Amino acid sequence: MLKELLAHKNIILASGSPRRQQFFKDMDLSYSIRLKEIEEIYPDGLQGAEITNYLAELKANAFEKELDTNDLLITSDTIVWLNESALGKPTDAEDALAMLQKLSNKTHEVITSVCIKSIAKTEVFHCSTKVTFGTLSDEAIRYYLDQYQPFDKAGSYGIQDWIGLIGISKIEGSYTNVVGLPTELLYKKLLSYV
Repeated sequence: MLKELLAHKNIILASGSPRRQQFFKDMDLSYSIRLKEIEEIYPDGLQGAEITNYLAELKANAFEKELDTNDLLITSDTIVWLNESALGKPTDAEDALAMLQKLSNKTHEVITSVCIKSIAKTEVFHCSTKVTFGTLSDEAIRYYLDQYQPFDKAGSYGIQDWIGLIGISKIEGSYTNVVGLPTELLYKKLLSYV
Protein backbone atom coordinates (compact mmCIF):
# COMPACT_ATOMS: atom_id res chain seq x y z
CA MET A 1 0.00 0.00 0.00
CA LEU A 2 2.66 2.55 1.05
CA LYS A 3 4.77 1.58 -1.97
CA GLU A 4 2.05 2.89 -4.30
CA LEU A 5 1.39 5.98 -2.19
CA LEU A 6 5.08 6.87 -2.18
CA ALA A 7 5.76 5.90 -5.80
CA HIS A 8 6.71 9.53 -6.54
CA LYS A 9 9.46 9.38 -3.86
CA ASN A 10 12.89 7.82 -4.06
CA ILE A 11 13.35 6.15 -0.66
CA ILE A 12 16.98 5.66 0.33
CA LEU A 13 17.93 3.51 3.30
CA ALA A 14 21.37 4.53 4.55
CA SER A 15 22.02 1.44 6.65
CA GLY A 16 24.15 -1.64 6.22
CA SER A 17 22.08 -3.50 8.82
CA PRO A 18 20.62 -6.68 7.28
CA ARG A 19 17.78 -6.49 9.82
CA ARG A 20 16.77 -2.96 8.80
CA GLN A 21 17.00 -3.89 5.13
CA GLN A 22 14.76 -6.91 5.75
CA PHE A 23 12.21 -4.72 7.54
CA PHE A 24 12.04 -2.42 4.51
CA LYS A 25 11.40 -5.47 2.29
CA ASP A 26 8.81 -6.81 4.73
CA MET A 27 7.07 -3.40 4.84
CA ASP A 28 6.79 -3.68 1.03
CA LEU A 29 8.72 -0.46 0.38
CA SER A 30 10.60 0.29 -2.82
CA TYR A 31 14.01 1.55 -1.77
CA SER A 32 17.68 1.71 -2.59
CA ILE A 33 20.65 1.42 -0.25
CA ARG A 34 23.31 4.09 0.01
CA LEU A 35 26.11 3.74 2.53
CA LYS A 36 28.74 6.07 3.98
CA GLU A 37 31.30 5.40 6.69
CA ILE A 38 30.39 7.65 9.61
CA GLU A 39 32.39 7.99 12.79
CA GLU A 40 29.70 7.49 15.41
CA ILE A 41 30.92 9.93 18.05
CA TYR A 42 28.55 12.07 20.08
CA PRO A 43 29.14 14.93 22.54
CA ASP A 44 29.61 14.12 26.23
CA GLY A 45 26.57 14.84 28.33
CA LEU A 46 23.97 13.47 25.93
CA GLN A 47 21.57 11.02 27.58
CA GLY A 48 19.41 8.20 26.21
CA ALA A 49 17.45 9.26 23.13
CA GLU A 50 19.57 12.41 22.80
CA ILE A 51 22.43 10.11 21.76
CA THR A 52 20.48 8.15 19.14
CA ASN A 53 18.76 11.32 17.85
CA TYR A 54 22.15 12.97 17.41
CA LEU A 55 23.70 9.95 15.66
CA ALA A 56 20.73 9.31 13.34
CA GLU A 57 20.85 12.95 12.22
CA LEU A 58 24.65 12.88 11.93
CA LYS A 59 24.36 9.93 9.55
CA ALA A 60 21.71 11.74 7.48
CA ASN A 61 23.67 15.00 7.30
CA ALA A 62 26.53 13.16 5.57
CA PHE A 63 24.24 13.01 2.49
CA GLU A 64 23.18 16.70 2.67
CA LYS A 65 24.51 17.85 -0.70
CA GLU A 66 23.62 14.63 -2.53
CA LEU A 67 19.83 14.62 -2.23
CA ASP A 68 17.51 15.26 -5.17
CA THR A 69 14.03 16.77 -5.01
CA ASN A 70 12.15 13.45 -4.65
CA ASP A 71 14.62 11.75 -2.30
CA LEU A 72 13.64 10.58 1.18
CA LEU A 73 16.76 9.48 3.04
CA ILE A 74 16.27 7.31 6.12
CA THR A 75 18.96 6.72 8.74
CA SER A 76 18.76 5.09 12.13
CA ASP A 77 20.73 4.43 15.30
CA THR A 78 20.10 2.06 18.21
CA ILE A 79 21.59 1.86 21.70
CA VAL A 80 20.99 -0.19 24.79
CA TRP A 81 20.54 2.13 27.78
CA LEU A 82 21.39 0.65 31.19
CA ASN A 83 22.08 2.49 34.46
CA GLU A 84 22.32 5.88 32.73
CA SER A 85 24.93 4.52 30.34
CA ALA A 86 24.87 3.64 26.63
CA LEU A 87 25.90 0.21 25.42
CA GLY A 88 26.67 0.36 21.72
CA LYS A 89 28.26 -2.31 19.56
CA PRO A 90 30.98 -4.29 21.35
CA THR A 91 34.61 -3.70 20.44
CA ASP A 92 35.51 -7.40 20.83
CA ALA A 93 34.38 -10.68 22.42
CA GLU A 94 35.48 -9.66 25.93
CA ASP A 95 33.52 -6.41 25.67
CA ALA A 96 30.48 -8.39 24.47
CA LEU A 97 30.82 -10.79 27.41
CA ALA A 98 30.98 -7.87 29.87
CA MET A 99 27.91 -6.23 28.32
CA LEU A 100 25.79 -9.38 28.54
CA GLN A 101 26.91 -9.96 32.13
CA LYS A 102 25.70 -6.42 32.93
CA LEU A 103 22.33 -7.10 31.25
CA SER A 104 21.80 -10.40 33.11
CA ASN A 105 18.86 -10.28 35.53
CA LYS A 106 18.15 -6.62 34.78
CA THR A 107 15.74 -4.42 32.81
CA HIS A 108 17.23 -2.08 30.22
CA GLU A 109 15.90 0.20 27.51
CA VAL A 110 16.49 -0.21 23.79
CA ILE A 111 16.30 3.19 22.11
CA THR A 112 16.18 3.59 18.34
CA SER A 113 16.09 6.94 16.59
CA VAL A 114 15.16 7.41 12.95
CA CYS A 115 15.93 10.42 10.77
CA ILE A 116 13.96 11.12 7.59
CA LYS A 117 15.72 13.73 5.48
CA SER A 118 14.61 15.43 2.29
CA ILE A 119 15.73 18.65 0.63
CA ALA A 120 12.81 20.42 2.34
CA LYS A 121 13.12 19.12 5.91
CA THR A 122 14.78 16.86 8.44
CA GLU A 123 12.63 14.93 10.92
CA VAL A 124 14.03 12.90 13.83
CA PHE A 125 11.96 10.67 16.12
CA HIS A 126 12.67 7.82 18.51
CA CYS A 127 11.13 4.80 20.18
CA SER A 128 12.02 3.21 23.51
CA THR A 129 11.31 -0.37 24.61
CA LYS A 130 11.98 -1.93 28.02
CA VAL A 131 13.58 -5.37 27.88
CA THR A 132 14.16 -7.67 30.86
CA PHE A 133 16.69 -10.49 30.87
CA GLY A 134 16.50 -13.35 33.34
CA THR A 135 19.74 -14.69 34.76
CA LEU A 136 22.31 -15.46 32.05
CA SER A 137 25.05 -17.88 33.02
CA ASP A 138 28.58 -17.19 31.76
CA GLU A 139 28.36 -20.56 29.98
CA ALA A 140 25.22 -19.47 28.09
CA ILE A 141 26.75 -16.09 27.22
CA ARG A 142 29.96 -17.69 25.89
CA TYR A 143 27.95 -20.21 23.87
CA TYR A 144 25.92 -17.36 22.35
CA LEU A 145 29.00 -15.30 21.51
CA ASP A 146 30.76 -18.31 19.92
CA GLN A 147 27.76 -19.49 17.91
CA TYR A 148 26.11 -16.20 16.91
CA GLN A 149 28.91 -13.57 16.87
CA PRO A 150 26.61 -10.63 17.75
CA PHE A 151 29.37 -8.06 17.38
CA ASP A 152 27.38 -5.78 15.05
CA LYS A 153 24.53 -5.38 17.55
CA ALA A 154 23.99 -2.74 20.23
CA GLY A 155 24.30 -4.34 23.65
CA SER A 156 25.86 -7.45 22.06
CA TYR A 157 22.58 -9.25 21.49
CA GLY A 158 19.73 -9.72 19.05
CA ILE A 159 16.29 -10.29 20.58
CA GLN A 160 15.52 -12.57 17.62
CA ASP A 161 18.62 -14.71 18.32
CA TRP A 162 19.07 -17.70 20.62
CA ILE A 163 19.91 -15.50 23.62
CA GLY A 164 16.61 -13.65 23.21
CA LEU A 165 14.67 -16.89 23.02
CA ILE A 166 16.22 -18.38 26.15
CA GLY A 167 17.01 -15.25 28.15
CA ILE A 168 14.42 -12.51 27.73
CA SER A 169 11.63 -12.79 30.27
CA LYS A 170 9.69 -9.59 29.50
CA ILE A 171 9.35 -6.85 26.89
CA GLU A 172 7.35 -3.62 27.19
CA GLY A 173 6.89 -1.80 23.90
CA SER A 174 7.84 -2.34 20.28
CA TYR A 175 9.51 -5.63 19.39
CA THR A 176 10.76 -4.35 16.02
CA ASN A 177 12.38 -1.42 17.81
CA VAL A 178 14.54 -3.88 19.75
CA VAL A 179 15.52 -5.59 16.49
CA GLY A 180 16.63 -2.18 15.23
CA LEU A 181 13.78 -0.24 13.64
CA PRO A 182 10.40 0.87 15.08
CA THR A 183 8.49 -0.12 11.94
CA GLU A 184 4.99 0.90 13.08
CA LEU A 185 6.20 4.41 13.98
CA LEU A 186 8.21 4.72 10.75
CA TYR A 187 5.15 3.63 8.71
CA LYS A 188 3.00 6.33 10.34
CA LYS A 189 5.67 8.99 9.72
CA LEU A 190 6.08 7.97 6.06
CA LEU A 191 2.34 8.40 5.50
CA SER A 192 2.84 12.13 6.05
CA TYR A 193 5.11 12.24 2.96
CA VAL A 194 2.41 10.87 0.64
